[in-house]
Amino acid sequence: MTDQPEEIIRIAAKGDGVTASGRFAWGAAPGDLLLPDGTLEPGPHHVAPVCKHFGRCGGCQLQQLDEPSLADFVEARVANASTSQGLGAESIALPHLSPPHSRRRASLRAESSQGRVVIGYREAKSHRLVELTECPVLVPEFVAILPHLRKLLIKLGQAAGPAKGSKRAPGGKHVHAKLAADVELAMTEQGLDIGIKGLKVEGLAATEALLDFARDHALARLVLDAGYGPEAVWEPEPVTVALGGVSVPFPPGSFLQATLDGEQALVAAACEWLDGCGAVADLFAGLGTFAFALAGQGAKVLAVEAARDAHLACKTAAVRLQLPVHALHRDLFRNPLLVDELNRFGGVVLDPPRAGAREQVERLADSSVARIVYISCNPSSWARDGALLIENGYRLAQLRPVGQFRWSTHVELASLFVRD
Repeated sequence: MTDQPEEIIRIAAKGDGVTASGRFAWGAAPGDLLLPDGTLEPGPHHVAPVCKHFGRCGGCQLQQLDEPSLADFVEARVANASTSQGLGAESIALPHLSPPHSRRRASLRAESSQGRVVIGYREAKSHRLVELTECPVLVPEFVAILPHLRKLLIKLGQAAGPAKGSKRAPGGKHVHAKLAADVELAMTEQGLDIGIKGLKVEGLAATEALLDFARDHALARLVLDAGYGPEAVWEPEPVTVALGGVSVPFPPGSFLQATLDGEQALVAAACEWLDGCGAVADLFAGLGTFAFALAGQGAKVLAVEAARDAHLACKTAAVRLQLPVHALHRDLFRNPLLVDELNRFGGVVLDPPRAGAREQVERLADSSVARIVYISCNPSSWARDGALLIENGYRLAQLRPVGQFRWSTHVELASLFVRD
């Protein structure tokens, strides 16, 4: 251990500050001094965290960074991934950062603990839950509903009756000892959509409690999954999300970009780079996030998706409005589009899961597609896939970092590969 203070020169991929000698410090910002005893002396880029849960809650790792340092981190994560595989990005745009209180989807955990119900995120490197009483990342509607949702879960536990090993909450009432459920929150065109998975509800009292809760809080939908698949217990009108100006059915638990502004940044990149392509293949299309926007600017789009409910939602919206979007149900991991199929398109956009799309990219690398827009939520797998394209004659013309998950180490990007 050195007996001299060392300056934090950068933030590593997992959020730790790093000195020139390779020492790591959690909660550091560039310009901080790491003292010999392991404590930090804050520097000019170190700010006070905006959330009282920071340091315990595992949702955020970077609230100590000021805005320029946060932007630098997002850009560096993407740029370093590109450099690690020798992709030679010709242009890296300034990063887009989603603002506070903009996260429109979230996955929380609800559990009974010491006679009460806790809803929140896991502690960092722990299975313990942090009870959220505030969150500067989530849209305000999510935080506002949590106290009422806790009361609902307590009611449901009481309606089920005391279980063996249950404890008494304040007031002498039992809370179900084995309450453990996942809570999915999403903002839709009709309002707040709540899904609860892992909770079994039986009896008239419990059912009435659910319906009263949904009605009193004007929910767009309330969905339960007791282990046999999601079932809507409250949905006054069909729930939809707006994608490319099109209202698309939103199946329970479907993927939605984390923030509206982040979605707009990614879609804008794809529309700009694929403008004039004529025919475009949207691979891993989901509900049609990119497909409907591309169709709106004149492209004919093949939207390929493996998840049946998402595929059917995309197809329903396209058929209803007679849009030039053809939805195809196909598993691109087991059955990727072949070279002859790909060569029919002037451009391709793909937005695969975190593991990347090795099988599909191998076919793209052998194709004659002029422009490939690769959207990714994992710079590492993107860089590995991108290296295949570079090896086969493509060049990385544009790269745009996107920080939808504010104060998190999770980074996304949009990229354009071009074959001359």
